[in-house]
Amino acid sequence: MARIPSSLVAAGGLVGGYGIARATKRRELGGVALLAAGAVAATQWKRTAGPATAVALSGLYVAAFAGSHPLAKKLGAWPSVAAVSSGVALASWAAVDRRA
Repeated sequence: MARIPSSLVAAGGLVGGYGIARATKRRELGGVALLAAGAVAATQWKRTAGPATAVALSGLYVAAFAGSHPLAKKLGAWPSVAAVSSGVALASWAAVDRRA
């Protein structure tokens, strides 16, 4: 089975979490998707690049989620989610996926 790059898992968690919350009008369902993808990505980060990188990227993932909320007031919801997801994906690719 092909391995899905951690950058796609992390970005997908941010985009998918928001999309699920918006589509279902149940924020907690979006949170479950966000948390599940974050856990999968963190496991991949730790396995590939070690615990320090996993902690740093996990912090970035949480900061991106939190930062998307005030950013949405300036850019709009979807552009904000796209921006933070792209940032997390790029950081994950640079720190982990390009090595694999």
